[in-house]
Amino acid sequence: MSVFLKESTLFAQAISRLDDRPILVLGHKRPDGDCVGSQVGLTRALLALGKDAQAVNQDPIPRTLRKFAEGTPFLSPAEVKGGHYQIITVDCADHARVGEDLCNRFPEVEMNIDHHVSNTLYGKENFILSDASATGEILAKFFFDSGFQVDKCTAEALYLGICTDTGQFCYSGTNGSVFEICRMLCDAGVCPSEIARELYEKEKPGRIQLLQRFLASFRMELQDRVCVGCIHGADFLETGTKPEDAENFVDYARSQDGVQIAVFIEERNGLIKGSFRAKDEKFRVDILAKEFNGGGHTCAAGFNVNGTLEELYPNLIETINRHLELVETGELN
Repeated sequence: MSVFLKESTLFAQAISRLDDRPILVLGHKRPDGDCVGSQVGLTRALLALGKDAQAVNQDPIPRTLRKFAEGTPFLSPAEVKGGHYQIITVDCADHARVGEDLCNRFPEVEMNIDHHVSNTLYGKENFILSDASATGEILAKFFFDSGFQVDKCTAEALYLGICTDTGQFCYSGTNGSVFEICRMLCDAGVCPSEIARELYEKEKPGRIQLLQRFLASFRMELQDRVCVGCIHGADFLETGTKPEDAENFVDYARSQDGVQIAVFIEERNGLIKGSFRAKDEKFRVDILAKEFNGGGHTCAAGFNVNGTLEELYPNLIETINRHLELVETGELN
């Protein structure tokens, strides 16, 4: 009997239909806590069921997340041998999010498990619960409902996904059901204080220097309703950091009183990676991100475009202004 999700039975049935071919659990480019946690959690659950399963990512696991993948087979694309695989994606709103190489090598996706409202339903079977706080939350509920083995490492990985994608339980998606599943994960061996120390109390000097540069770059726009911060490629070189070290910087812009939409711009070699954050779901930054061929959640979304900040900036502010006008008039769909 499903305690949490009616979809749990369908998920268990889909898992039972997987054959004896090896399984690859793919996550998205530039993996975050929910991506890595979901990959680790699902891979370990499949292994416990006797399946041949491995996790694969285009990009390396960030420094602060590596501990959570210890003991789980986690490969780069170059390490994946030729063969016929069954593909499961987690935390990927569209197939292209796994990266060009993996997308081309594995065009058919057996199962697509995600919580992004913008998911394109590209799998043969799609388990998309956009009201969930994290893909890790979905998997944890599936596992407990279906009686799957959840050992300490699996529980920590799923908790990692929930903790990071709820902003340490501060975002609007946090509710009683989230805390109930976390209680069960704690019963399975999770120690929240240990995970918090691993994630948030191992800063290095370069990251602090990078943060100083990001804070100094802030531009307040549209009657201080919008805050834009930027990191340039040279900033990483001069501080001895990597793009992963800028994870969650956008939340500093979001945290300012009166800011409705925060924007993080990472500018490198003619390419821009942008992130939007909002405090209220009514601002639908997932729709805003679509204006730049991106997507995501109602309060957290992103995009990638070619160009420089100087080229993008006027259009960025104009587009955000139009978006806010639609929010104010109630015309936003």
